[in-house]
Amino acid sequence: MLLQRLSLRAGLPPSPRTQRTTIFPRLAKALTQVGLARAKSNSFTHRGELRKAKRIVVKLGSAVVTRGDECGLALGRLASVVEQVAMLQNQGREMMIVTSGAVAFGKQRLRHEILLSQSVRQALHSGQNQIKDMSVPVFEARACAAAGQSGLMALYEAMFTQYSTCTAQVLVTNLDFHDDQKRWNLNSTLQELLRMNIVPIINTNDAVVPPPEPNSDLQGVNVGKGTGGTEGQEQGREVISIKDNDSLAARLAVEMKADLLIALSDVEGLYDSPPGTDDAKLIDIFYPGDQLSITYGTKSRVGIGGMEAKVKAALWALQGGTSVVIANGTHPKVTGHVITDIVEGKKVGTFFSEVKPAGPTVEQQTEMARNSGRTLAALHPEQRGEIIRHLANLLVEKKEEILAANKMDMDIAVNAGQLSSALLNRLSLSPAKLNSLAIGLRQIALASRDSVGRVLRRTRVAHNLELEQITVPIGVLLVIFEARPDCLPQVSALAIASGNALLAKGGKEAANTNRILLELTQEALDIHWVKEAVQLVSTREEVEDLCRLDEMIDLIIPRGSSQLVKNIQSAAKGIPVLGHSEGICHVYIDSEAAIDKAIKIVRDSKCDYPAACNAMETLLVHRDILRTPLFDQIIDMLRTEQVKIHAGPRFASNLTFSPSEVKSLRTEYGDLECCIEVVDSMQEAIDHIHRYGSSHTDVIVTENEDTAERFLQQLDSACVFWNVSSRFADGYRFGLGAEVGISTARIHARGPVGLEGLLTTKWVLRGDGHTAADFSEQGTMEYLHENLPVTQPQPRQIAAQSEE
Repeated sequence: MLLQRLSLRAGLPPSPRTQRTTIFPRLAKALTQVGLARAKSNSFTHRGELRKAKRIVVKLGSAVVTRGDECGLALGRLASVVEQVAMLQNQGREMMIVTSGAVAFGKQRLRHEILLSQSVRQALHSGQNQIKDMSVPVFEARACAAAGQSGLMALYEAMFTQYSTCTAQVLVTNLDFHDDQKRWNLNSTLQELLRMNIVPIINTNDAVVPPPEPNSDLQGVNVGKGTGGTEGQEQGREVISIKDNDSLAARLAVEMKADLLIALSDVEGLYDSPPGTDDAKLIDIFYPGDQLSITYGTKSRVGIGGMEAKVKAALWALQGGTSVVIANGTHPKVTGHVITDIVEGKKVGTFFSEVKPAGPTVEQQTEMARNSGRTLAALHPEQRGEIIRHLANLLVEKKEEILAANKMDMDIAVNAGQLSSALLNRLSLSPAKLNSLAIGLRQIALASRDSVGRVLRRTRVAHNLELEQITVPIGVLLVIFEARPDCLPQVSALAIASGNALLAKGGKEAANTNRILLELTQEALDIHWVKEAVQLVSTREEVEDLCRLDEMIDLIIPRGSSQLVKNIQSAAKGIPVLGHSEGICHVYIDSEAAIDKAIKIVRDSKCDYPAACNAMETLLVHRDILRTPLFDQIIDMLRTEQVKIHAGPRFASNLTFSPSEVKSLRTEYGDLECCIEVVDSMQEAIDHIHRYGSSHTDVIVTENEDTAERFLQQLDSACVFWNVSSRFADGYRFGLGAEVGISTARIHARGPVGLEGLLTTKWVLRGDGHTAADFSEQGTMEYLHENLPVTQPQPRQIAAQSEE
């Protein structure tokens, strides 16, 4: 009995008598239970769940592993794959690799050997020209595989050794899955390797497999209909013949109960039409049954699978409980992180899911918003104003429903205990807040009368040839806000007034409130049949994924913490971002400042709402007011308000016992804390702000008008104030009705951005058969460039928004 257990442990076949009496009944029962368990197990339904994947199979297609000349390996790509797999392995995941490349490696090796084996005499007698024209022999694939397999494995072993990761080679054939004894041995071997933290590198044994059969590499066969082999284990299910690495990876993933199969090839994923065609769109999520609605492009330059084979293998694995992602492993900009991006749940490639969501995808939402937004832009200004006024009325009429939903969000947030008091205040709605919202929306409705289609400039270029510059919507806006549900109606009203489509991404803390506010917004839009112009993006969508939609979204506006804005600015590489990453605002107290004004302004700028982006973070004081009653009263006021003071380097040098010296003069505290620094002049204050500020809002307090005017003119910030609190940097206080955010960018809008900041322009030229040749050097017509008045009874309406 001991010998029997040892032979099983080592993977050796037991004696025939043992097979008949002990192994097969138990093996058949075990495999039946495994097959049923996998059939009943569930794959992940959403990309975000891929972070939970414990056991992962990475399939490397021939196009990923081999060079473009199909002779030799793409070492750079292979090295990046190894690095990612090793990193995930070291995180505690169980990684397996199904690899191609043995044929290409062997082809390179055999070609090299044959060329070297030619004698020098043959080379000399053949003539130089004949050497150049010498044809390379065609090698049989199985011979190439036999010659290249050891070299391929040695390369993997050397690469993984750099990350202190051990590997093991496993070669399989179709028989290893359909022969019960071999199948059990394979499963046992792989389980033991994973237990010992070893990465199995699996490949079909191409040296002995039969030649591939065209168009029949992945034909699913229903075992229950009588195919022999594993009928007892997988009745009613289809099995896959192992004739390429797509089928091998799928079969292996199901057999090993893998959570995720990542199939890397030379295309981004599945498309709704052949890749490369004008209208081809990448399919983000693919569901069983969708294969009838897509067409397949040409096969890869190498390999025997093809996309159709990959889809069949992926669907088979999905049926067995393994999630699948097909992605591009050859793109030079993403190869180095494609595997880790997939495991992190990012939108890479095509994700296979068994559960189709009830609502549209974010791509479909964006498309619907764009189409409906074009209709919205073409409405008469009074119609857009009517929509906004109706929304304002709904906020008042439905306030009980809104407050009930908001109470649910508040209760969840309080019980979770994860939000600060400031964030809870932002999350909370009240009848007074809703009334204020309604008033602001009516102001926006009034301002919308002369927004879209307004003529900014009119020029008569020549006789019967007039040029106009008119305002048009930007297109599709993505506004991301945290726990502030009141942002949704504000931003929706601004988008409607400016004729823009809107994707709103609210924080999950306000999910219930945002849902009812969206319903009311779309109810208002529906009075002119543009309901889909405003969409609420699911909280499951990652911000980085939204930032990848550069062909569908025209502008991103983040509203929230400086960290949120920084993350979005970093992620949105192809979409403009309107916002500010930090609000490092300064108040400069000049030597000629009035005491009462200085104290009031400093108190309001710092203490009114310290978490706001327009709150003061650094107080600059002229050296002449140190040790004066004015300075003492400012310090006393800050201490009374419980403001923690940090000393700048120059301020600290003037004190015997100073507060803690600041670590950085570029700090946004966002709390009852501030830095105090000393400057010798107004110009030095300007230089300090330019060096350490964030171009948000900066203030001078002085009674000297000349000093103030020079400060206002020379300081390059979005908002520059004289004897005014920094807290005035706000859309409502600027009379904008509302704001979508505050921008510190140099291009487009700056400061609080309201309706005007959501518009761009286009040029319209009206003529009477004019051609460019009319104005050539030989032409007879002359340019007039006569500026015409832009006043008109009503704004000119446009049929479409600006060019994409």
